[in-house]
Amino acid sequence: MFNKMEAPLLDEMVEGAVDYNGHPVCRFTSGGWRSASLIIGVEIAERFAFYGASSNLINFLTDQLQQSTARAAKNINAWSGTAALLPLLGAFLADCFLGRYRTIIISSALYVLGLGLLTVSATLPSLGISACQQTEKFLPCSPNPVQVILFFFSLYLVAFAQGGHKPCVQAFGADQFDGQHPEESKAKSSFFNWWYFGISLAGFLTVNVMSYVQDYLSWSLGFGIPCIVMVFALAIFLLGTRKYRFGNRGDEENPFVRIGRVFITAIRNWHVNSSEIAHEEETHGLLPNHNSKQLRFLNKALIVPNNLKEDGHACSINEVEEAKAVLRLIPIWVTCLAYAIVLSQISTFFTKQGVTMDRSIVVGFEVPAASLQCFTGLGIIISLLIYDRILIPIARKFTGKPSGITMLQRIGFGMLLSIISMVIAALVEGKRLKTAQEYGLVDLPKAIIPLSIWWLVPQYILFGVADTFTLVGLQEFFYDQVPSGLRSIGLSLYLSILGIGNFLSSFLISAIEKLTSGDGKQSWFDNNLNKAHLDYFYWLLVVLSAVGLAAFLFSARTYIYNKGNTTKEDDRGRMIKQDPCVEFK
Repeated sequence: MFNKMEAPLLDEMVEGAVDYNGHPVCRFTSGGWRSASLIIGVEIAERFAFYGASSNLINFLTDQLQQSTARAAKNINAWSGTAALLPLLGAFLADCFLGRYRTIIISSALYVLGLGLLTVSATLPSLGISACQQTEKFLPCSPNPVQVILFFFSLYLVAFAQGGHKPCVQAFGADQFDGQHPEESKAKSSFFNWWYFGISLAGFLTVNVMSYVQDYLSWSLGFGIPCIVMVFALAIFLLGTRKYRFGNRGDEENPFVRIGRVFITAIRNWHVNSSEIAHEEETHGLLPNHNSKQLRFLNKALIVPNNLKEDGHACSINEVEEAKAVLRLIPIWVTCLAYAIVLSQISTFFTKQGVTMDRSIVVGFEVPAASLQCFTGLGIIISLLIYDRILIPIARKFTGKPSGITMLQRIGFGMLLSIISMVIAALVEGKRLKTAQEYGLVDLPKAIIPLSIWWLVPQYILFGVADTFTLVGLQEFFYDQVPSGLRSIGLSLYLSILGIGNFLSSFLISAIEKLTSGDGKQSWFDNNLNKAHLDYFYWLLVVLSAVGLAAFLFSARTYIYNKGNTTKEDDRGRMIKQDPCVEFK
């Protein structure tokens, strides 16, 4: 059909992009803000649905499913960890098989199904009166086993769905801009700012609206509204199909295959001596100060294995550098895990603290404890604007860098802020426990302590500011430093930090609970928070975070940027250009 239409001018065509039918696209009738705005709207709706289902889980598990505080926190950490790791699978399927567009549609459908089943699970207790409810008027009854099974199945289905949705939507939105076009390149940079602003705004609205609905109206409605919102998100996404730009890879080899071949070839050449490696480095034009001096064992992949001399071939220098770029990310990834452990406390213990405090604003109205999470979003929104409009221009004058500060400096500063936030959290929790003792409320777990919930606001806001530096910095860092064919994987790598961090938090809680609750001792996570010692736990996290920050700074000082766009080869595979940049030096 395309060849029957009037062909657009060559300078109006977008190189490397096609429409839904596989035809070349015109710059002025496809993509751009017209498409990206729809995709941002889809992400805002998806985040509203996700936060609506997850932000108040600690209260659902302890109140509706009668779980202990420690068990509920561990279950939430395990689920959050799974939800943050699954984007790796979703990104792999999208990059290698389904494509981003199809992955988004399939994931959205599963999202709706999961949220729908979650609504049903919350409705089950109201469908009938159990024998326990008929005989026990005052004591809590155990939840229906069917409800528990359906609830967790639905919850993990939501996690699986967002695992496909999360890494693809942002990458697909960025695909709507041509990075080689001056004006669209500027718009693409602005897109990432508006993207994070949008999801922060969604989180801010969600925890205010949905926490009230779930605490004071019903959990069925509290899960049903996110389900309806997700239906609208899918409809909005489909509306833009004819205007979207789709990537056209052509016959480009799968990046997983390229990187895997480098490691396999290097392993096969494990016996190669240093003189042979030096010869190959000289042949490929590697300079003494080249970043290939790091991870030099992978340079063995430049040599054809002896047992494959006839039908085998050596890897190119660009393929070796791709593999090194991925491997260099590991120390940064590992040292950021402490930050993720701290971050997981916002939706668990912070919320349970708030339940025990004075939440009244006016007579007859109390602030839902989970709604304080909106201050994290507020901190992100305000600090993003200040960072972009004030701090970066000032930093540029001192550093001469277009970005003001480097990505790793941005991440490290956010980690420092998270440590300060945990110090504040520990001090506030100590004051809460002291107030409970002063008023004789230690043995009354349901009593409201005469300490305003607003004491928790500073730690929430400071965490939001920390996210502006660390999470946005990690997102940019992993997107920028992975090979170009693995952008979805790059965006999911920083999410996997949060996933592993949640699992580590769950493990840490289990270990501490076991160590502190034996021989008749009071657990740090006692169901009666007035007897617990969350302050000790917070101080422990301060120490772990400080160790993590020190390890991060050490790794960052030796990290060399992957300058993929400046690395080229001539027709003989010789390196002709390289401009490495070392951070934190």
